[in-house]
Amino acid sequence: MMTLRLYLLRQVLSTLGITVTVFTFILLLGNVLHDVLDLLASPKTTIGLFFQALGLLIPFVLSFSLPIASLTATLLVFGRFSAEQELTAARAGGISLVSLVSPILALSTAFAVLCAVFNCQLGPASRIGFKRLRDNLVRSSSSLAISEGRYIELGNVTLYAHKVHGDNMEDVRVFVATNGVCSIDIAAETGEIQRDATGNPTAMVLRQFQGLVRMSDQWQGTAGEEYAIDIPAYRASADDPPELGEMTLRQLLAERKKRRAEGIEDVTPVNVHLHRQVAFSFACIGFTLIGIPLGIRAHRRETNIGVALALWLMLIYYSFFVLAMAFETKPQMYPHLLVWVPNFLFQGVGAWLLWRSDRVR
Repeated sequence: MMTLRLYLLRQVLSTLGITVTVFTFILLLGNVLHDVLDLLASPKTTIGLFFQALGLLIPFVLSFSLPIASLTATLLVFGRFSAEQELTAARAGGISLVSLVSPILALSTAFAVLCAVFNCQLGPASRIGFKRLRDNLVRSSSSLAISEGRYIELGNVTLYAHKVHGDNMEDVRVFVATNGVCSIDIAAETGEIQRDATGNPTAMVLRQFQGLVRMSDQWQGTAGEEYAIDIPAYRASADDPPELGEMTLRQLLAERKKRRAEGIEDVTPVNVHLHRQVAFSFACIGFTLIGIPLGIRAHRRETNIGVALALWLMLIYYSFFVLAMAFETKPQMYPHLLVWVPNFLFQGVGAWLLWRSDRVR
């Protein structure tokens, strides 16, 4: 039986290596298209800085690619194991399925610890490192140009302009973040970027505007002829405070303690991000538990079936996190507890399906 255990473990590890590489590349490509293009637009970007930026993105991407890769690898390996009648032969020899997969379950626990390191420390820290590298390069360029039809981050201000003529813009949309939460959402017919003597943006003037402004956790409508938005965070260089979604676990704990010391009773947004980091670290265990019996039940050799099933399960799992983030300003919904639901769901259903599969003879 030990030989068969090692065989399955090697199969899972080899398939995992391939799936981690594939999903990391796909997610990294998405980040390149979204973020690294700003680096390429800077004349000071070198090949070395470009690859340094990619290296900083890898730990952040691995926090997402490792769980889905472990799910995909489990589905593929046990789908083939069942389809090729190897499982039937093992059962005929009196080998229990639970004892057969125990090394793989132990491996998933080790991966959960690894995911915790990426989720709680390496991922957020590397993401902040990347943003500081990008922002410092963009800010160092006195000839910064606003691109048409693209969102660009100017510190805590996110800007979109449909048409751009130098520093003058048409069909403008502006979002301003305060403490990591959107506080201003304004659309304007025209806008103008104001710069200092070195060419860095200092303010944005919007004309013929309308939109929403958050005041006391309530959105209020606003409209008028002219609205000026200061861009101080753009000139603050690497000292810009990270948003809640970019903080490490230690920083989130410090932020919660700070807010409570300041008399802020509702720290739900901080709790949501804190629980999200910890809860998502357990994804590998739930994915492995549910991936083994589903792979056996799928009874397929085809790789595309396993990948499609993994993507559907990942979509179901992560939808709870998206829902929790949407409710982070509604403490009565207990969004920080909602992020634990998929773990209990996947681990519970996976354990039950594994038990049922073990009883089949």
